[in-house]
Amino acid sequence: MVSAAAQAGVVAACVVLFVPMGLAGWHLSRNKVLFFSGALFISLAVGVHLSPYLPSLPHLLAASFFLPHPGGTPSSAYSSASSSCVPFLHRVSWSDSAATGRTWAWPPSLASTCGFARLSRDEASLLLNGSWVMVAGDSQARLLVLALLRLLLDPAAAAAAEPDLFRRHSDYRATVPARGISVDFVWAPFESNLTRLFREDLRLAPRVPDVLVLGSGLWHMLHVTDAASYGDALASVTAAANSLRSPLPVPPPHMFWLGLPRLVNHMLNTEAKRAHMNVTMLRSYDREVDQRGLLRGNGGPCMLLDVGKLTQGCGQQCAADGMHYNGEVFDAVLHIMLNALVIESQQRI
Repeated sequence: MVSAAAQAGVVAACVVLFVPMGLAGWHLSRNKVLFFSGALFISLAVGVHLSPYLPSLPHLLAASFFLPHPGGTPSSAYSSASSSCVPFLHRVSWSDSAATGRTWAWPPSLASTCGFARLSRDEASLLLNGSWVMVAGDSQARLLVLALLRLLLDPAAAAAAEPDLFRRHSDYRATVPARGISVDFVWAPFESNLTRLFREDLRLAPRVPDVLVLGSGLWHMLHVTDAASYGDALASVTAAANSLRSPLPVPPPHMFWLGLPRLVNHMLNTEAKRAHMNVTMLRSYDREVDQRGLLRGNGGPCMLLDVGKLTQGCGQQCAADGMHYNGEVFDAVLHIMLNALVIESQQRI
C-alpha cells in the first residue's frame, strides 16, 4: 500500500510538473528548442522531488545525469550535466563496419553518464519544433545542412533536396511543415559575408534564427593565404555577432562555429590548393579562431563544432578530395550540435 508521505510526494510532483510546464508552454511557444529542454529539466526536477519516496531513484539520477568527480569518486555536491558534460561532446570514437564503413559513437560510459544520444527523426523534429535554423558558410556548411535534412526528412525527400542544396554559389531554403521547422543555408564563403549577414540581413529581419551555425576559412586560405588577415576578419564577425545579441528583446540565437577540417594535402585536386592549403597554414588559421574572441571558451558568442577533431578521428579514408568529408562525419557534427542544444537550452531557463 502506498504511504501517505508517498501520496503527498506524488501530488506535489504533479504540481511541480504541470504548472511550470503550462507556464513554459505559454511563455516559450516561440522558442520550441527552449520549451523542449524545459520539459526535460522539469521532468528531472520531478524525479528529484520523488527520490525520497522511491529509494532506487537517487542512484539512477546519479548514474544518468551527473558526472563523477575527476578523481574517480563521487563529488560531495552533484554537478549537473548541463554544466559538466559540454567539454565531452566531441569525445566520440570511430570504428569500421563491414556494412557502413567508418562509423562513430560516444563511449557507453560517457553516453550513460551525460545522456548523449543519436536522435531519431521524431526526437530531432520535437527538439526543433517551430524553430528557424540558419547555417551560413561555404561547402562545409552545405554538408551540415545535408546531414540535418537527412535526419528530418524521409530518404526520398532528402535525396530530392540535394540538387537544389548543392547548386553552386547559391542560397537554399527548406521547410518541415508538419513541425513548423525552417532550414536556411546562406552562401557566405568569406568572413565579410558573415559580417554583412549580421549587420544588414539579420538586423533588419523581423525575427532572428533560433539556431545559427557559422563557418568560414577555406576560401580565405586558398585565395588570400594570410592568417593575420583572417583573424582580423574574424574579429569583425565576432563584433557583429555580439552587436546582434545585445539589443534583442528575446533570447539570442544559439550560435555555433563550424571549425575547419583536417586537410589531406596530397589529395587536394588543384595545384593552388596543394600550395596554399597545407598543415602549417591550417594550424595558423585555427589559432586565429582561438584567439579572436569568437568562441564560447574565450567569452565569445559561438560554441565550437570541432570538425578538425572529428575529421582527424575518422581519417583520410573519410575524405573525398582531401577537404570535403563524408556524411558520417557531418552526422557526428550534427548530433553534437543537437545534444549541445538540449544542454544549452536548459541553462537558459
